[in-house]
Amino acid sequence: MARFRNNKRKPFVRQITKKQPSVDHITGDKIPKSFVFSRGKLPGPLRQLQMDLRKLMLPFTALKLKEKRRNNLKDFLNVSGPMGVTHFLILSKTDSAPYLRVARTPQGPTLTFKIIEYSLAADIAQSQLRPRSPQDLFKNPPLIVLSGFGTGEQHLKLTTIMFQNIFPAIDVNTVNLSSCQRIVLLNYNKETKLIDFRHYSIRLQPVDVSRRIRKFVQNHQVPDLRNLQDVSDFVTKAGYGSESEADDEAATVSLATDLGRVNRASNKSAVKLQEIGPRLTLQLIKIEEGLCSGGVIFSEYGNHGSGKKQKTDDEEHENEDNKDEEQESEEEEDENDDGVEED
Repeated sequence: MARFRNNKRKPFVRQITKKQPSVDHITGDKIPKSFVFSRGKLPGPLRQLQMDLRKLMLPFTALKLKEKRRNNLKDFLNVSGPMGVTHFLILSKTDSAPYLRVARTPQGPTLTFKIIEYSLAADIAQSQLRPRSPQDLFKNPPLIVLSGFGTGEQHLKLTTIMFQNIFPAIDVNTVNLSSCQRIVLLNYNKETKLIDFRHYSIRLQPVDVSRRIRKFVQNHQVPDLRNLQDVSDFVTKAGYGSESEADDEAATVSLATDLGRVNRASNKSAVKLQEIGPRLTLQLIKIEEGLCSGGVIFSEYGNHGSGKKQKTDDEEHENEDNKDEEQESEEEEDENDDGVEED
């Protein structure tokens, strides 16, 4: 006996994913993209730091990059070409300290930083009374601000160029103010030779506007006036005055266009920065000409690389790579799992 056809069954519809642009339609420059991955085995906190760095590099990075133990640097390099990836951020851990290598693909140079201290984004959020994390915060790339790098030294110039090119350039005349929601600040200390790496969210608040009025306009909610005698009490109630009364002139700006329902071009707005993490304290150890190889342009422990400290660090990196190769040789080869995958 023939079965009746079920007409209520929904057809399968494949979702169309929007392809990211590779060239800026305004400036015409190539948009830098990055891979954030690790070499060797990382402990749990460094694994979370790797995810925080991937989130920081959004939207032009592989947030769900899948890496396997058998993958070497050539595997990532082969995949980076068709995907338009321009930079590698490589985390590693030795017996002495964790390291971060920032490399330009495909031919270098490579900057090796020693991570002196670090704090995860979750730790910074827990330390704040009101952590800020809007949904569209990572929709656009962050701005980059470099401070203290203008000493004229060659290795600091290379560091400046590397970090400037790792994020997309902006045109001040045509930039959309609503896309400027995050900022990455790098501050170099000449005395300690350390780099403070900070990640903030940008928030604008109108000057001379009370907090209650601002929340009323932003949230589109009817306020509770049951315990008030008049509407003026809602505006002038004690304890809810303007938050911008203590702001100085350096923190206020005049917008070129209106931004949202509260910040108007005719009025001044106060710029608020709130840290969202991660937080890093870095020390530049070495600069190599190639991609994690080649001649040493700069070394913190001597130009000729003959320092005992540099030799110890290089041996630790080589030992970690040798351990990875031994683990790869012990594992069974699976052709279906070979390569780098990206969701």
